[in-house]
Amino acid sequence: MWQPVLGRPCQRLHRLYLISKACVHSSSSVLTDSCYDGLYPGHIHTTPFQKALLAVGSGVAALQNPYRHDMVAVLGETTGHLALIKIRDKMRNDPEGHTILTERPRIRLSTLDLNEMASLPDGSFGREYLRFLEDNLVTPDSRADVRFVDDEELAYVMQRYREVHDLLHTLLGMPTNMLGEVAVKWFEAAQTGLPMCALGAVLGPLRLNPSRLQSLFTSLGPWALQNGRRARCVLSIFYERRWAQSVEDLRQELNIEPPPVILTATNSKNIRGRQRNPRNEEIGKRLKCE
Repeated sequence: MWQPVLGRPCQRLHRLYLISKACVHSSSSVLTDSCYDGLYPGHIHTTPFQKALLAVGSGVAALQNPYRHDMVAVLGETTGHLALIKIRDKMRNDPEGHTILTERPRIRLSTLDLNEMASLPDGSFGREYLRFLEDNLVTPDSRADVRFVDDEELAYVMQRYREVHDLLHTLLGMPTNMLGEVAVKWFEAAQTGLPMCALGAVLGPLRLNPSRLQSLFTSLGPWALQNGRRARCVLSIFYERRWAQSVEDLRQELNIEPPPVILTATNSKNIRGRQRNPRNEEIGKRLKCE
C-alpha cells in the first residue's frame, strides 16, 4: 500500500513487513534459523534506516485505519527505545518489578486458570478482568509478539506492556470503545512516555463525537493524565498474583482514583477490531457455567 507513494525504499519496507508477519512466534514456538538471530524468538534485526521506514509506514497506516493494531504495534516498537529504557529502570528499582523482569510471566489464556478466576467474588481483580474479556469480546492471545526491539530485556518490557493493557482497562474501568481507548491512552502516555501512546492520545480524540469529546476534555482526560503521572509504575505489578485482591484496594495501592464517568462496553466491535471468535466464546461459556 506504500509502494506507489514512496518507491523503492518502501518496497523494502513492505518486504520487511511480510517477513515479520511470517516470523511471528508465540513463546512456545519452535525456533528457526530464518526467524531467530539469537536475541529472542521472532526477533528481526533492523537498521536505524529500516526502523525509520517502518515507523513512517506503520504510522501512516495506523492514521488511516486505527483498527490496524498490527501497525500500531510496529510503530510502538520502532519509536519506543528511550521510553522502554526508563520503564525498565523503574521496574529494576521496584522489588515486584524486578521479580517480573526475572521470572518473565506471560498473560495468555494458557497461563490463566479461568475456573479459579471465575470463582472469585465480584469486585476482585481477577473476576472483573474476566468480566472485561467477556463484555468486550477480547482475548489476551490476540497480542502480537515483539519483533523489532533490538534488546532482549526491552523486548520483554514492550511485550509486558501489551499484555498488561487489557488489565489497565479493567483497573481504570474503561471499555474498549473509542472513548475508553483514548482515556487509557492518555493514562499510558503520562505513565510510560511511549511515543505511540502520545500519538494515540493526540489523534484519538479526532474520532470522537462532540458529546464524547466534551466528556474526554472535561472529566476523563484530566483524570487519566493526573493519575497516569502520579500512579506507581503499572508494569511493576505482578498482576497474576493479585487476582484475589479487590479492584478498589489495588487502585488505592497504585494511587489511582476511580473513574469520574462510568462507561459501558460495546459487544459488537471494539477499537482493535477483535470480533467474536471461538476463544472469546469459550471464555463467555466458561464464565456463565460458574
